[in-house]
Amino acid sequence: MSMAVVGLIAGMALGFAGYFGGFGAFLLVAALGAVGFVVGRFLDGDLEPGDFFRSRERGERRR
Repeated sequence: MSMAVVGLIAGMALGFAGYFGGFGAFLLVAALGAVGFVVGRFLDGDLEPGDFFRSRERGERRR
C-alpha cells in the first residue's frame, strides 16, 4: 500500500472522528494513530527501543 493511500485513510478517519465525535474524538484518533505508527515502525525494524532512552553524546548536540 502506498504512503498516499495510507495518508488518505488516516485523513478520512480523522475527518469522520471530528465530524461525528467532536474535537475530543479527533484528538483520540490522532493520538492512537501516532501510537500505531510508532508500533508499526518497531515491528518493521526501523526503530529500536533504545532510540528513545539513549542519551546524546557530546558530538551529537544540536543547537
